[in-house]
Amino acid sequence: MHSHPPRPRSHTVTTTSSSFTANLSASSSTLAYDREFLRTLPAQVLGLLVWTLIAGTEYFLYPAFGWVMFVAVFYWVLTVFFLIIYMTMTYTRIPQVPWTTVGLCFNGSAFILYLIAAIVDASSVTKELDSHNYNSWAASSFFAFVVTSCYAGNTYFSFISWRSRTLQ
Repeated sequence: MHSHPPRPRSHTVTTTSSSFTANLSASSSTLAYDREFLRTLPAQVLGLLVWTLIAGTEYFLYPAFGWVMFVAVFYWVLTVFFLIIYMTMTYTRIPQVPWTTVGLCFNGSAFILYLIAAIVDASSVTKELDSHNYNSWAASSFFAFVVTSCYAGNTYFSFISWRSRTLQ
């Protein structure tokens, strides 16, 4: 029986202000994530709340709530998509894409469309329209404005990041 000496393991840990990577090359497994994108989690959780509050009602009878539902679900799905890309650091494997510009455009468009949706949501909530769904629609309106403020903050941080990268 031949006894081979154990292979030395290489452990590399790199820490920056925006990411953490741990690489265990002997087992060829990688754990990586980008903490910068975690700022979108409040918007993601609250966005989920907005569309679940509306989805539990007869929103399809009222076009205004259909628009709010579209914006909430669309940006929730896109946020999950970008969250996966950033959590797995897939964006580092596609350097041709200007990710800071993509982030700025995504957050900026989310802010603008969520602001419109929140205003539409708030202006459409009346007890005369459907008193059975009033509380859900009123709560969705409140949370739509909260999500709007989250995306406004994300837009600001994306702009700062984009500006610092374009000045280099």
